[in-house]
Amino acid sequence: MVKKKEDEIPEWVTDEIQNAKFKKPEEIKKSGYILEFYYEDNKVDVQLYDAVEDGRHIVTMDVAKDIKIDDLLKGEVYEFIFDQHKAPLSKKVSEFLEKEKEIEMKAIYQFELKSLELLEVGSNESAEEDLEE
Repeated sequence: MVKKKEDEIPEWVTDEIQNAKFKKPEEIKKSGYILEFYYEDNKVDVQLYDAVEDGRHIVTMDVAKDIKIDDLLKGEVYEFIFDQHKAPLSKKVSEFLEKEKEIEMKAIYQFELKSLELLEVGSNESAEEDLEE
């Protein structure tokens, strides 16, 4: 008799997650900063000041081909414009993940960075002027 591993996820759950159907993307604009670059995958980890729909503040984004990762700066404040792709999961899969794995997940999200703008936050000039007064 072959004993199943307790941490194994059933095939029907894996199938639904891997074949999730994404809805039309929603364009979102939020500010935050870059935490990490993944050059090989053309992705970045971003910390957002305001959470995305599922409550996360840190998300991994695919970077559009016209954005050069080498030109981006870690820790600087940017305004990000990105597409949020959402694929809802069935109630059966959501309940399995919550009961068996203690993971609360009702949908799968993907984020695609379309453009970004470096923001001037607390520039040095205003700090120097305050010191002179």
